[in-house]
Amino acid sequence: MNADLVALCVWVVVASIIGFLPSRYHWRGAAALVLAGIPVLGWVTWEHGPVYGVAAFVAGTSILRWPVLRLLRWLRRVLEGKGNRDGTA
Repeated sequence: MNADLVALCVWVVVASIIGFLPSRYHWRGAAALVLAGIPVLGWVTWEHGPVYGVAAFVAGTSILRWPVLRLLRWLRRVLEGKGNRDGTA
């Protein structure tokens, strides 16, 4: 197995372990997973092409669904011009 796919599997295992931790660690763990997952996703895409890259992206998105949903809600709010919660743009 290639090193990039091993790194992807390790990322998935770490994500599962973070999921078993108490909820106070979930958001910090999600941030760490996103920071670690972006280079792994690029590496998988570079080595195996866009089909594997999209599959890895879908797998990561299914694991990190709440941070992704919050990001999409925030982007929609910004694009609609409603600004941040504190009333600024």
